[in-house]
Amino acid sequence: MSNVKPHVLVVGGGNAGLTAALAASDAGARVTVLERAPLAERGGDSRFTGGVWRIAFETPDEIAEIVPGLSAEDRAQIGELAYGADRFFEDFLRVTGYRCDPDLAGRVVDESQATLAWMARKGARFVAALGRNVGGDKKMRAWQGTVIESDGGGPGLIDDLVAACERDGIEIVYGTRAIGLVRDDGGAARGVRVRAQGRERDIASDAVILACGGFQADPARRAQHLGAGWDLAKVRGTRFNTGDGLAMALDAGAMTAGNFSGAHAIAFDFNAGEFGDLARNHVFERHSFHLSLLINRDGKRFSDEARDFPSYTYASNGRTILAQPGQMCWQVFDAKVAPLLRDEYRTRHASFVQGQTLEELARAMDGVDEAEMLRTIAAFNAAVPGEPTFDPSVLDGRATAGLEPPKSNWALALDTPPFQAFPVTCGITFTFGGLKIVADGGVASADDGVIPGLYACGEIVGGLYYFNYGAGSGLTSGSVIGRAAAAAAVAYARG
Repeated sequence: MSNVKPHVLVVGGGNAGLTAALAASDAGARVTVLERAPLAERGGDSRFTGGVWRIAFETPDEIAEIVPGLSAEDRAQIGELAYGADRFFEDFLRVTGYRCDPDLAGRVVDESQATLAWMARKGARFVAALGRNVGGDKKMRAWQGTVIESDGGGPGLIDDLVAACERDGIEIVYGTRAIGLVRDDGGAARGVRVRAQGRERDIASDAVILACGGFQADPARRAQHLGAGWDLAKVRGTRFNTGDGLAMALDAGAMTAGNFSGAHAIAFDFNAGEFGDLARNHVFERHSFHLSLLINRDGKRFSDEARDFPSYTYASNGRTILAQPGQMCWQVFDAKVAPLLRDEYRTRHASFVQGQTLEELARAMDGVDEAEMLRTIAAFNAAVPGEPTFDPSVLDGRATAGLEPPKSNWALALDTPPFQAFPVTCGITFTFGGLKIVADGGVASADDGVIPGLYACGEIVGGLYYFNYGAGSGLTSGSVIGRAAAAAAVAYARG
């Protein structure tokens, strides 16, 4: 065995790529990270996340390995919110319609806590995420399994991982776009062809890890795979995730996997920009939809706003909204639930209209059929039950009667002024279809076996998510699979 350090090339500088780089360095490799974005826009989609992580844990001690200095109150709350591996795995299966790859999902679940503990030792900072999702005095359990978040959110996570890479001597090259794989006569990945400052060149390596995201920032690819109208969606994250890595791998004979017509897509401010805005990272999200009535331009409800906790439904809302007239709808609230709305509804960047009466509100909602909207709300109010007691911290079963679509939980009459309506459209986060990988992150070949020397992690991996998504699992899966891919890549390079 050679004493020369093997060289691992990581394409993509988000959470998955940087985690893979750190793990490969820990395993004794020389590592280079290629980041398409310039320095000022580094971090991929991870930079735009809220930094919430879903992990399996049974005791506060497991969280204390990741979050230092937990208070006694925090430990007590965490103890009440235990989220074991069986529960995490069942949620993974349930929200994906039991289609997710059970081996991949199982690995993410089983290695989630250990991976974050390792990241904490490498210098990633985490804090407890308790009571962050709703105002007032009630504890909100609606974002179950997500009791940890990165200190400083997505930007803090990327800053911590980059600092860890710099301490480990990992080279990060910015403004460099990977456009193809370099392969040897046997078909093995031996480097990457890149374009930077108008010039192309090859960078040789002993193994390549693709961690360069999905195709959500390319309108043409969205329309091709997701369907008509998806070119009109707004992109929540980076403008650089246009599917380059997927195209490179397919040219090399890779196999695809997963839900190519599906994507993580949320309710997003109708007036937000076309791409993510790092200066105003989360002010355009609209995640209190479960307390609203969703009204389209025809003045009708079209969805059960509260069929489950929002952490299990928010990522499928964008598709439903995109199918409405004008690719938009309104989230309508009254004064009773206003104190419970998340902070992003109160920023100066939030688009909304207001009225002291429902008639005044309807007149202010541009393009809405006013008469039909008033009939819709009247029918809803008449279907609201008297019991059980409204409780936003649990699935309270307070459901409408004889209404289609129903509201399955948290149904309160819309009758207390002032009334507010927030216009929302579809904000796409990432695409679900991607590369088929084996358990260690190796990229499967469309012919047979795997493509030697080629690995993948992060959003480019297919087979984990179908139709929907559980909050916080994306960062976790990126890190778990990134760490596994790094170990396999270094072992291959040495062998």
